[in-house]
This record gives sequence, C-alpha cells and structure tokens, in this order.
Amino acid sequence: MISGVSSGMGTADRFSTHRVENQPPPLAPYDAYATDLPLQEALRRHGGTWAEPEIAAFGPIAGGELMALGFAANENKPKFRPFDQYGHRIDEVDFHPSYHRIMEIGIAHGVPSFAWRHEERPGAHVARAALAYLHMQPEQGNNCPLTMTYASVPVLRHHSGLAAEWVPRATSTSYDQRSIPAWSKYGNTIGMAMTEKQGGSDVRRNTTRANPLSAGGPGQLYELVGHKWFMSAPMCDAFLVLAQTEAGPGCFLMPRFAPNGDLNAVRIQRLKDKLGDWSNASAEVELQGAVAWLIGEEGRGIATILAMVALTRQDCLIGSSAIMRQALVRAVHHAQYRTAFGKRLIEQPLMRNVLADLSLESEAAVALSLRVARAIDASPRDVRERALARVATAIGKYYVCKRCPAFVNEAQECLGGNGYIEESILPRLYRQAPVNSIWEGSGNIQCLDVLRALSRSPETREALFDEMNSARGVNAVLDSEIEQLAGELDSGESIEPYARRIVERMAIALQASLLVRSDNSAIAASFCESRIGGRPGAFFGTFPPGAPIDQLIRRAFPERD
Repeated sequence: MISGVSSGMGTADRFSTHRVENQPPPLAPYDAYATDLPLQEALRRHGGTWAEPEIAAFGPIAGGELMALGFAANENKPKFRPFDQYGHRIDEVDFHPSYHRIMEIGIAHGVPSFAWRHEERPGAHVARAALAYLHMQPEQGNNCPLTMTYASVPVLRHHSGLAAEWVPRATSTSYDQRSIPAWSKYGNTIGMAMTEKQGGSDVRRNTTRANPLSAGGPGQLYELVGHKWFMSAPMCDAFLVLAQTEAGPGCFLMPRFAPNGDLNAVRIQRLKDKLGDWSNASAEVELQGAVAWLIGEEGRGIATILAMVALTRQDCLIGSSAIMRQALVRAVHHAQYRTAFGKRLIEQPLMRNVLADLSLESEAAVALSLRVARAIDASPRDVRERALARVATAIGKYYVCKRCPAFVNEAQECLGGNGYIEESILPRLYRQAPVNSIWEGSGNIQCLDVLRALSRSPETREALFDEMNSARGVNAVLDSEIEQLAGELDSGESIEPYARRIVERMAIALQASLLVRSDNSAIAASFCESRIGGRPGAFFGTFPPGAPIDQLIRRAFPERD
C-alpha cells in the first residue's frame, strides 16, 4: 500500500475528476417569441398584431426543434452528384434529412409565403418579417431558398401567364423535395443566378447570351448560353436569371426541368467551399442551351429583377438582426448561470455593461428591420412609404449587417472559451455573419445606392427626413444630428468618398428615431447618447454612469426558473 493513500478508496473514486460544475443548463428548448419582448413590441407597433397567434406558435419551434436540426444540417454538408449509377447526367445535390425538415417547417409556417397569402391585410410583410426573424435564429442556411422564393413573387407577376402558373406553387405551404418537374409538385422554391465571374455586382457586364427560340418577347422561350459564378440553392425548381438579349439584359425564369420534362441544360460545375452557410449549397454552373421564359421586356432585365433584390436585401437586414438576437440570448443565458470571482457573471458590473450594450444594439436592429418591413408592406399608392422602403432598405442592410460580426464576437467573449466551441452555436453564427453584408451587394454598393436614390429621387430624401423628423423635439442630440445630416447633403461637395460615414449616421439616426418614438424613453436616450453623442474605448460595454443597464438586461432574455 502506498503511504498516505487509504486502502478503502476504490480506484474509480481515486481517479474520478469529471464533475461538471459551474456550467449553464442547455438553452434549448425555449420559446423564442415569448422571451423576446423587443420583437413583440415592434410587431405590435408596426401593425402585425393580428398575426400574433401564428407567430407565437412558431416561437417554441424556433427555440426547440429547429435548434437541433440546425446543428445536424451544418454537420452534414450537401454533396454534389453529377451522375447517377448508370452514367446519366442528373446534376443533383443531396442534402441531409435535417435540411429538408427545416425547409418543411419554414414553408409550412409561411416564411416565404405569409405576406403574399395575406397581402390584403396591412402588416402582412411585418408579420412575415417576424416569422423570418425567428426562423433565421437557429439556422440560416435555409434562409437563401426561402428568401428568394418569397422575393420572386413580384418578379413573376411581371407576366400574368407565368404568374398564374408559378405564384400559387411559390406561395404554397407544402415543401416538395423531389427532383421532378416543377409543375408536378405541390410547392416550388425559386432561386437566383445573376453573378458572373467577370462582373460581380456589375451585372451589366454579364456575358450569358439569350437567343429566342421563336419570335421572342415577354413570356416566350429563349435559349441561355453562359456561365454563372454563383447560383444559390441549385436544387430549387426554377431560377431567376439575367442574360443578354439583343436589346440588353433580360430577366428570365429558368426551370430545372425543361417544358418537355427533360432535365434542363444547367450543368453544375462544382459547389462552392464557403466560409459559412454550410447547410446550403451554392453552385458554379454552365448554361449549355438551357431554356427559359423571358419576364418583362428585353433590355429591362435589371429593372425587372430589382423588385426581387429589394426584398432579398430586406432579408439580409432581418437575417443579421436574427443572428445578433441569437448571440445575445446565448450570452445572457450563459451569464445567468456561470459564476466567477464569487458572483454570477450577470451580477458582475462590467459584464452587465457589455450585456446591456449588446441588448441595446439588438433592440435597435429589430426595430429597424420591422420598420423597413412596414414600408415594404405599404400600398403602391403610398408614395412616401414606398420611397422610404427604397432608401431605408439599403441603409439598414449596410449598417446592421456590418455591425453583426463584431456583435457576435463580443457575445463569444461573454462565454470565453466556450464561445469558441461549435456546440455553443456562436462559431456558426460568426461564420454566418459576413454572408448578409456580402450577399445582394456589399457595403460600397449599398452606400452608393443610397446616394443614388437621394440624388435621383427627391421623394426618397423627403421620406427619409420625414421619418427621422417625426421624432424631433424629444432628444436634443438626435435633433442636432438630423440637422447636420441635412446640411452635409446640401453642402454641394462630392460626398461619394465619405458615403459610408454618411450612411452609417443615417442608419443610427433612423434607429434612434424609432426608439425615441417607442415607450422606453430611458433606452432611447441611452442610444442617442452612446451612438450619436460619441464615446471612446471598446466597441461594446462602455456605457457611462446612469445608463439603463438593469432595464436592458431584463428585456434581453428573462431568467428561467
């Protein structure tokens, strides 16, 4: 017997070191809607109250089943199968069953269709934005096909015949994953193929050619020949594509299967190996005489597809807001249970400052997201709201998507090393965060688009400043900022080199005006002071004394029993 070691201690006891202490319980399952007070308030403020039962029912699913499915879908990336076992070209992408289940849930609950199925009711796009916001928190790989399907409807409506056939399937609540012609399915998903390797965002440089198979014109079949550098979600049932006609770029609806039922001549070259978005497939394809219907006029393709781009940009804004929300929830949940230096993290003064600051940023992001959705929801006769949607979508897409990666990184720090581990979901959120700032036009494109809209369409400037000025008289810091922004735009100097700074200030002023008009005056004042008044030091966690830290943390995520 070794001296000092009791002979009564068994070997298992002597070497037992694995006691799990000071770790939080699992977050999921939880109700992602019932625990999100800022979302509830924004939904009601912008006219979506009537849809609250459907949205509330989705909350436990988003915080429960979808969380588990999201992990499985990302652990099992899609695989490209160019041929079947007999050598026939099939160009299929195999997805894990979890991916299909996520798609099934999202479509059943109306993420791509709710707004169109209820478009006669004010607030339909606001309600749909809330559903998308919940769906995008546990998993965003499905965001791409769901968003593009949602955004395709206004483009399809450019041709009544195509709309009559395709819109009912695009707005169905049934998901059909089979690789068969679209018209043999209960529901369809719609993708997009615009980007080419030589042009990127400069789609006028696209070289894909479109040749009419007969007389040509809207609704007629063309043959497409070219190469697309990014085609997202290649197993969609059809794709909106830009290609050059004799009159310039045209917009085409290209089905996976040709009208005769054969596989269309869309040849997948490879799947992109992406930083994030692992559960979804993005492909590089060659169009080797693929047939497609022209939507709109020849030469008007960019103008035609802009209706889709406006909605996909909105979803970039919503998606980044959703990532931020999920990162915040993870950070607060961890801090509620983890102890350090004799206190729970959520009781540590500096950690409380960080969590409150993150909470404020998240509140402002969801407030802007649903305000943009309300503007998009407006009647075509509402010139002011339509103009606001035109400029606020780009402003929000630029700013919130830019804030997202740093936000997630700060949330990771709240968990320490645990936030760097895949099981925490935060590494996946961090990889996903840049997608929304790149997709549908990166930062420079958004800022130039804002300047273009303000200079070419005076009604957009009027709508933007009307929106901000509606909060005038409450906070002097915000009032001064609005005046300074107007002065810079009127200076007569070229502001293009400084467009990012201008658009960032517009975004913050828009968010401030929304918070000022809410019922949370202390939170609004803190936002104006910290975001407009300026502050030195760290990105988050530098609130001065007097900030409503307790209130912000209480609103962020309630403590669980």
